[in-house]
Amino acid sequence: MMANIVVVSAAVVALLTLPTPTEAVRQAAPLTGAAPGAPVPPPPQTDLPSADLPPPVQATPESAREVKANEAGVVPVLMYHRIMKKRLASIDRTPSQVRQEMEKLARDGYVPITAREFVTGKIDIPAGRHPVVLTFDDGHPSHFALDGNGMPAKDTAVGIIYQVAKKYPEFRPVATFWVNREPFGLRDRHDQTRAVQWLTSRGFEVANHTWSHPYLPGLSNKKVAEQIVRTERLLDKLGAGPSDTFALPFGAMPRKRSTVQSGKWDGSRFAFKGVFLAGAQPSESPFVKDFDWRAIQRIQSNGKKGECRRWCSQYWLEWLNSHPDRRYTADGDPDRVSVPERLRGTITPKLRQQVNAY
Repeated sequence: MMANIVVVSAAVVALLTLPTPTEAVRQAAPLTGAAPGAPVPPPPQTDLPSADLPPPVQATPESAREVKANEAGVVPVLMYHRIMKKRLASIDRTPSQVRQEMEKLARDGYVPITAREFVTGKIDIPAGRHPVVLTFDDGHPSHFALDGNGMPAKDTAVGIIYQVAKKYPEFRPVATFWVNREPFGLRDRHDQTRAVQWLTSRGFEVANHTWSHPYLPGLSNKKVAEQIVRTERLLDKLGAGPSDTFALPFGAMPRKRSTVQSGKWDGSRFAFKGVFLAGAQPSESPFVKDFDWRAIQRIQSNGKKGECRRWCSQYWLEWLNSHPDRRYTADGDPDRVSVPERLRGTITPKLRQQVNAY
């Protein structure tokens, strides 16, 4: 909990000093390959890598032992904000930094899944591989745009993900984008719809990050619900609702935690299956007793300077490589939860019949 407080404090300072939305769109325009607000062309038939999940296998104690499966291990949920050629805030990353980090993930055997797949336990990745959840906050223009050929712009998050997936075929091209009222800097509803549906039709998740990105502890319960419902209504109109996951602005939990789990405003209801913090360590597996879907840990993508010496992605990815017995390693079987015998008791009781211990 202390780690999250540290990261929340840093995030509040960093985000409050960012340019206004209008300024941010203007600064990001060269990265996106299209002017902000320009129509998103219909997707052409392309040879982009597929997000299809692999065919399932049937895990046995012997097969689980062979790959050292541990589905009670921790999972890195990485948090990104803007992708900028020139970083303007500590939480910004350059296209090169994002690309290098994702290529390292691919080389280290990580396979991306969405936040929705993570919280619902749909971790259908190949045996011996490790899940990673790539999450992008705020729906910034540097996260998604299409170039003149209708392809993801090179230095956007989606463009980078596809580049890495083409180079490393087992690096599944999916991610979660938590957006506010102007997804990807687009203001026209038609453009928003085409952008969101381009992503969701290819396996990406687009979900709720509040309407105007407020500091939730400073709002009444009613105002918190309004912020969430307004975005749910938008996502529903864009073809992406209802959201199963929600990322807290600044990683800051409101005074009454339940207000961001489920509720209603103006006759509309919402209910999430996972609420995500801003930091600052790997998440527990969704299969263990200690997993708390109401406050899921994330890791800021960054180096090891300053407050990031222990709380950001470079540190934690190095730590996981040095502690492979603590990391989630898949058995390749979506119907089994494979763990070493010593960890059998850590699995949540409702999955007891699915445990494959060795």
